[in-house]
Amino acid sequence: MDFSLSEDQQAIVDTVRSFAARELLPKYTYWDRAEEFPKEQWLKMGELGILGMRVPEQYGGQDLDCLTAGLIMEEVARGDFNCGYGILLACFSGEIIEKFATETIKKTWLAPMARGEKVICTALTEPHCGSDASAIKTRAVRQGDKYILNGEKSAMTLLMVGDAAVVFAKTDAVAGAKGVSAFLVPLDLPGVSRTPYSDMGARGIVRGSLFLSDVEIPLDHLIGEEGGGFVKVMQTFDYTRALIGLMCLGAAQITLDETIDYVRQRQAFGAPISKNQGVSFPIADWSTRLEIVRWLCYRTLWLRDRGLAHTKEAAMCKLQGPDMSVGAIQDCLILHGHYGYTKDFPVEQRLRDVIGQQIADGTPQIQKLIIARHLLGREFV
Repeated sequence: MDFSLSEDQQAIVDTVRSFAARELLPKYTYWDRAEEFPKEQWLKMGELGILGMRVPEQYGGQDLDCLTAGLIMEEVARGDFNCGYGILLACFSGEIIEKFATETIKKTWLAPMARGEKVICTALTEPHCGSDASAIKTRAVRQGDKYILNGEKSAMTLLMVGDAAVVFAKTDAVAGAKGVSAFLVPLDLPGVSRTPYSDMGARGIVRGSLFLSDVEIPLDHLIGEEGGGFVKVMQTFDYTRALIGLMCLGAAQITLDETIDYVRQRQAFGAPISKNQGVSFPIADWSTRLEIVRWLCYRTLWLRDRGLAHTKEAAMCKLQGPDMSVGAIQDCLILHGHYGYTKDFPVEQRLRDVIGQQIADGTPQIQKLIIARHLLGREFV
């Protein structure tokens, strides 16, 4: 076993950490207060190559390995948690497009996505189903040289600024999971409409619901084969769940670092409050727990890079990453005293932002079910 980063990986970490501290962290709270998409940050990340790290070089990316992508995610989230969604979507939609879409779609969309000029959303969840992805009702019916799409998608990250979406729809209404197909749908087509959400956190990612009414797309906008969409989703979740663990971890780690500085300076009864075990012990506990999650996520991405099974491990990352991070940030808020409950410090926003990832890509209950099935066997769970 080798737990060290390569020279290239360490150089990337140092570069992105410096970028995040200089360009992302100073405006982290601004986008929340303004409820505005951080377009300027997207373009800066594109210039640095962050959004194209998993895109092949021939399409304008860097084609980095999954572990290195995770290292970058952690550093970006230290600066601005919500900018991590750019990596999440670029890795999810970008990987599906690169592996399964037509050459025309790849050439049209991957390069501008990698530059931060175009946003490609994921349209899977519907009002009646989230974790039960095979139960979607959105339909795609072939008519001659095109498909006609009808349906509603909900909880779509970056929808209100999206340029296109990877839409999952039923091409066979009675085939269950085997009837789900994936399509690239430009969001400026006739019949497309959107409604924004008002969320408690992650306001800069401008979520919303998507409505498709007789939307026509060419046949070559089918991604892969008909009926292959569900498998693509499940395989990609094994990747993004580990990234989400590191995304949450980055936000928790910077909050812990800020809290350490705060409790060293804050005085009570003539001494820094860090002298109290009631202050120092929670910091020690959470630092230990975050380190455990970090290496679980690293190992999961290491397994993926080597083509080894990692579904169970990815579910563990998604189960523990957000939960541990929410717990750490909440305790840090309390250690800030009443100031932690104000908008004078970013800790209250990080708590609101990270809570959303306890739901995304499968709730804690779903992750426990996946883990239990792998340990006990499907027939026993």
